[in-house]
Amino acid sequence: MADEIPLHPVRGAVGFGLGPDRHSRYLLEDESAHLDEMPLMMSEEGFENDESDYHTLPRARITRRQRGVEWFVCGGWKFLCTRCCDWLINICQRKKELKARTVWLGCPEKCEEKHPRNSIKNQKYNVFTFIPGVLYEQFKFFLNLYFLVVSCSQFVPALKIGYLYTYWAPLGFVLAVTIMREAIDEFRRFRRDKEVNSQLYSKLTVRGKVQVKSSDIQVGDLIIVEKNQRIPSDMIFLRTSEKAGSCFIRTDQLDGETDWKLKVAVSYTQRLPALGDLFSINAYVYAQKPQLDIHSFEGTFTREDTDPPIHESLGIENTLWASTVVASGTVIGVVIYTGKETRSVMNTSNPKNKVGLLDLELNQLTKALFLALVALSVVMVTIQGFVGPWYRNLFRFLLLFSYIIPISLRVNLDMGKAAYGWMIMKDECIPGTVVRTSTIPEELGRLGYLLTDKTGTLTQNEMIFKRLHLGTVSYGTDTMDEIQNHVINSYSQMHSQASGNNTSSVPPRKTQTSAPKVRKSVSSRIHEAVKAVALCHNVTPVYEGRAGVTGDSDRAEADQDFGDESRTYQASSPDEVALVQWTQSAGLTLVSRDLASMQLKTPGGQVLTYCVLQLFPFTSEGKRMGIIVKDEASAEITFYMKGADTVMSTIVQYNDWLEEECGNMAREGLRTLVVAKKSLTEEQYQDFESRYSQAKLSLHDRALKVAAVVESLEREMELLCLTGVEDQLQADVRPTLEMLRNAGIKIWMLTGDKLETATCIAKSSHLVSRTQDIHIFQPVTSRGEAHLELNAFRRKHDCALVISGDSLEVCLKYYEHEFVELARQCPAVVCCRCSPTQKAHIARLLQRHSGRRTCAVGDGGNDVSMIQAANCGIGIEGKEGKQASLAADFSITQFKHIGRLLVVHGRNSYKRSAALGQFVLHRGLIISAMQAVFSSVFYFASVPLYQGFLMVGYATIYTMFPVFSLVLDQDVKPEMAMLYPELYKDLTKGRALSFKTFLIWVLISIYQGGVLMYGALVLFESEFVHVVLISFTALILTELLTVALAVRTWHWLMVLAEFLSLGCYVASLAFLNQYFGIGRVSFGAFLDVAFITTLTFLWKVSAITVVSCLPLYVLKYLKRKLSPPSYSKLSS
Repeated sequence: MADEIPLHPVRGAVGFGLGPDRHSRYLLEDESAHLDEMPLMMSEEGFENDESDYHTLPRARITRRQRGVEWFVCGGWKFLCTRCCDWLINICQRKKELKARTVWLGCPEKCEEKHPRNSIKNQKYNVFTFIPGVLYEQFKFFLNLYFLVVSCSQFVPALKIGYLYTYWAPLGFVLAVTIMREAIDEFRRFRRDKEVNSQLYSKLTVRGKVQVKSSDIQVGDLIIVEKNQRIPSDMIFLRTSEKAGSCFIRTDQLDGETDWKLKVAVSYTQRLPALGDLFSINAYVYAQKPQLDIHSFEGTFTREDTDPPIHESLGIENTLWASTVVASGTVIGVVIYTGKETRSVMNTSNPKNKVGLLDLELNQLTKALFLALVALSVVMVTIQGFVGPWYRNLFRFLLLFSYIIPISLRVNLDMGKAAYGWMIMKDECIPGTVVRTSTIPEELGRLGYLLTDKTGTLTQNEMIFKRLHLGTVSYGTDTMDEIQNHVINSYSQMHSQASGNNTSSVPPRKTQTSAPKVRKSVSSRIHEAVKAVALCHNVTPVYEGRAGVTGDSDRAEADQDFGDESRTYQASSPDEVALVQWTQSAGLTLVSRDLASMQLKTPGGQVLTYCVLQLFPFTSEGKRMGIIVKDEASAEITFYMKGADTVMSTIVQYNDWLEEECGNMAREGLRTLVVAKKSLTEEQYQDFESRYSQAKLSLHDRALKVAAVVESLEREMELLCLTGVEDQLQADVRPTLEMLRNAGIKIWMLTGDKLETATCIAKSSHLVSRTQDIHIFQPVTSRGEAHLELNAFRRKHDCALVISGDSLEVCLKYYEHEFVELARQCPAVVCCRCSPTQKAHIARLLQRHSGRRTCAVGDGGNDVSMIQAANCGIGIEGKEGKQASLAADFSITQFKHIGRLLVVHGRNSYKRSAALGQFVLHRGLIISAMQAVFSSVFYFASVPLYQGFLMVGYATIYTMFPVFSLVLDQDVKPEMAMLYPELYKDLTKGRALSFKTFLIWVLISIYQGGVLMYGALVLFESEFVHVVLISFTALILTELLTVALAVRTWHWLMVLAEFLSLGCYVASLAFLNQYFGIGRVSFGAFLDVAFITTLTFLWKVSAITVVSCLPLYVLKYLKRKLSPPSYSKLSS
């Protein structure tokens, strides 16, 4: 219905005036017809008001579209240009349409279509595009483009106003450093790709096995993958060395989950007697077209040369996706997708060049300065009266004042960033931190959102059994030995009974079934609970040195040599492994398991064998799993079930403790499972099996019919126990998350895990505080459902949101703006069952809608897209490999290091870069102000005030060290910043570098430049030939004093830089006497050593310097007294 109609959601107010009775009927009957017209917010009473509640959403109103010329001027031209460019790019790189395919086993030559090469390519450039690409990235910045134009102008004789090296040397230095850095990064990427592409695999051919490189694998090849080897391309699983016809794979680099997934071979090919028989049959696989979803697949296996042809349906359990690793046995598969069409590559986004917000802000300021430069030059030419070749004079003035925009800005900032990176890596409080992208350390100080993965990032993904509750008695970690004693006692009693009267190996329960009112002893209840936990699961024990599942029961009975040391458990969920390991510690050990039976070893060493009659696996909808087993010794049939308390509470018999205890455990951050059982007679089971088989064969509504049959068993089950398992958090996760929250950063958790698990971790890590409610967004599939669910969520206040990836997709499809605005108001958001591309999409959405900087934190290959999409990506080196840490901008070893990285290093990097940037601009502005005064005094002549080396020296050796020493400045001590993370909130407002602070520096520069130049001209009338020397000396002193004024915390290197610069200037006076003249006019000896040493010279220079600097010191003192910054109260 609703999802079939075109969507143009009205975001304005619509008054309906419907009563409550009409409202409900309208929803049921006419939902799809009215969805387009109704506002998102529907109050319970309908829409009596013209102004609906929905308008309390900030920025929800979308202004009406502008038309015509107004539209074109207000950004329409940009839109048109973008569309034209996109159209051209699409023409040049027309993407091949993805289609479904028929793949013949072992016959790649039969493929009708050409498929992409199976090579991995992470490089940004190739040999031809490297230099143009790097130059484009540099000159797309206005600042660099401007310098290129200015430098090129010096080749024109009429415009030449200085030496070529004064322009080309700094520009060449900047470009050389950038090209070197990019080349090194590119070479590293090339080496990594080559390593992966040249891995060797065994390919099965008619003539036997041959070795092929990963990049040479084609669609249709039969590839053999050994244990612990990476799967090179997407394949259909045909055969395995495991007897059970199944194997485990590790998918941590694909979906971020460290649990092992069970995959099943195509039953027909698994049954073939020998490997070579794969070539003796004429068979093909039909596969759907390549797509993003890693959790679904549809296909069929067909053998044609039999009568009738054999068909077998293929699902996700028959696939082996690329980038996963085989965990057990050897597998053989047929390749169906390669290269760009594999699931893992389709879920990876291309890396983008990240540019910091500070760089963008400085780019804007340089544009403003350029306008000022043009205006100043036009004013000069206008006052001249446009005489002679005025346009040439205009250009010369543009070049004379070009120092308004200093080229040293980029050099200083890049060197500053390198220094911050070095400081971060040398910080002993966060050892092992690596800065991989040196261009954006300031971003760490401007973050509004932190997007974090769960598994391996917030948690260690290590499950530990913590609590067993039987209703009347609860056992924790400190009382587990009591459980062990009870289990040993009950089994030793049974063993003695069994040897005494040769009865079954389970205690007789005649009394209990006939008279259920009799209270069981604690010992028997514990025994029942432990046995249920040991049987109700999907875990397989694996022994090192013995491939696959253990041998048959006869051999097991005979040797009983199931060595505890060599045994490991494999399951698709770490919770199940934790439960089975706990039963082992309690004395009941799972020693063997295949598709039809499992064996338990008792504390006395006896092996009990159970036949697995039916297994009902866990699903996210059902939230429970069940198993029907038959004890071979006593022939008793029992149905065991475990699941979430929400579903199990209605299945088990009435009790008064389950709900309360589940709440208590959840508050402790434990993952709870309710375990129950039901004894079945042979007749009851046979009746169930016939109905179940019938339901499984039905063609229509199969899933519903099967569920109905299983539900007929799920009634009045006997509640055995409640278990609590803890997923251990990473060290100091709680205080770190609290610190980030106090710093004003909103945290979103994006995980591929189940909803219950994600909610549990959100509570235990205190991502959601104890006082906050959690709103679980109900699953939605259509636009109408999304509409209603958003309205329900709209009425909640100050509650955390939990939403699944599927529902998120639907909401973003129809109500992107509304959903993001609502979610942004939540204190925390948890998205579960997120695919890698969804994670990246959320990062981009937040950037677009909030305008704030986002940071992504992850540790697995599935987090790479999110890390690359965020403004700043942090990778954690964890159990899931190094893929995330290599793709990230910053790599850390533990989650807790994020706190210091942001509130200390992020703060310092941003504050220092802001100060450094503005200081370098000030340095250019002051000399341009002096040039303007000089030119206006000398009849607006376009003659430079300072010649050649003086200008280079001024920007480098005379002032560079003190100005650059600002990278050592800090306003708050690291301990203070960590103690009061609230100080971080100020940084996100961007007040350290804004048009306001920029204008203040412009005014300071104009004032100081005017004072210095006029002072030199007024005080030294008689010694006019020395005006250059005098003004330049005062300028250097002023610059050094202004740096000292800006410093907040002195460092010994800063003092050294000040005196070093002064010393360099005094020493250089002896060598540069030819530069201290006015223009190119020769007045004889420009540098009179006797004149420098006179008292008159010294006091006059000192007077000019004091007049230029003293007011600034007075203003600074008054500002500190009257309006101190927030941090000064703490540091005092």
